[in-house]
Amino acid sequence: MGKAVDDKNSQVDYLKQRLNLFVDVLDSIDPEQADVEDIDRLISMIDDIETKCEQFKKSEE
Repeated sequence: MGKAVDDKNSQVDYLKQRLNLFVDVLDSIDPEQADVEDIDRLISMIDDIETKCEQFKKSEE
């Protein structure tokens, strides 16, 4: 994504952007047409956000 996310405000902004992207992807999925790959993609996005939260948390310590 480019430059490092060091300060708390930048970290929050980064997480907001990632969550908004997740919501956009979720909204774009047709429940009647969703398949396992779509669900796997959503899970992967959540895992990535969780990993980033843990990294930000550790950087605060």
